[in-house]
Amino acid sequence: MSSKVEVTLLGVGSSGGSPALGCTCPTCVSDDPRNRRTRASAVIRAGGQTFLIDTGPDLRLQALRENLLRVDAVLYTHPHADHLNGIDDLRAWCWLQKAALPVFGNRLMLTHIRERFPYTLFAPNEYWDKPVLQLHEVEHEPFEFNGVTVVPIPLLHGKWPILGFRIGDVAYLTDVSDIPESSLPLLEGLDVLLLDCLRNQPHPTHLSVDQALAAATRIDARQTVLIHMTHELEYHALSARLPEKVVVGYDGMTLVSERAGHG
Repeated sequence: MSSKVEVTLLGVGSSGGSPALGCTCPTCVSDDPRNRRTRASAVIRAGGQTFLIDTGPDLRLQALRENLLRVDAVLYTHPHADHLNGIDDLRAWCWLQKAALPVFGNRLMLTHIRERFPYTLFAPNEYWDKPVLQLHEVEHEPFEFNGVTVVPIPLLHGKWPILGFRIGDVAYLTDVSDIPESSLPLLEGLDVLLLDCLRNQPHPTHLSVDQALAAATRIDARQTVLIHMTHELEYHALSARLPEKVVVGYDGMTLVSERAGHG
C-alpha cells in the first residue's frame, strides 16, 4: 500500500506532565512551548481514517488545541491512568458522529476498561452523554480497519504485556522497557519512529535516554522522535546530545510519511 500517513503528537509528557507541580527546574520554568508537555497521546491519519492513540487526562485540551473534530477508532497501548483516564472525553466524538467508537487493545487493556469504565459499554441514549465504545481484542496479528492495515507491536512495560502500533511506515512505541526480539521484524523499514524516552537514569518500566538511543540505532528508522519524557529532559539540552536522525518530540509536532507502507 502506498499512502500518506500523518502523525500529530498530542502530548509527549510523562504521567506528571511538564511543568511538574511545585518544580523550578530549567524545563519547568522555561518559556519555550516545547518544554510544556501534556500526557502522552497521538493522532495518526491514514487512508481517510483518524486513529487516536490513548486517552490521557489532557485529552480534551489537546483535542481543542489541535482542532480534532473526528476520531474513527482508538488504539490503546496499556491501561495506566495517564493513557486511559481521559476516556470520558470520547463521548464528544460519539455525540458529534452519532456512532459508537471502535476501540482496539490487548486483553489486559480491555479488561481494565470493562472493570473500571463499564458504563462505556452501555447502549447509547438520545443524549449521547456517555462514551459508547465497541471493544476489539488484538494481540499480535495485523488487522484491517476501513482499508487501513494496523500492525500491533508486542512490547513490555515492566512485567506488563502492552502494544505499540504501526500504520504504514510510522510506528508509535510508548512506555517501553523492552522490545522483544520477535517484534523487531515488525519495525523494519520505518520512516518515522515515535519512541519512549523517560529520563536519563534507568527505570524499571521505561527506556532511559541511552536505552532509547540504542533502540533507535538498532531499529534504524529514517527519523526517530523521542516521546513520553519527564521534566528532567529539557528540550534544548537533550537536543544537543542527540545523534543524526533522532530528534526531541514536542506537543503539537506533526510528521508526514509518504513512503510505501509496510507489508
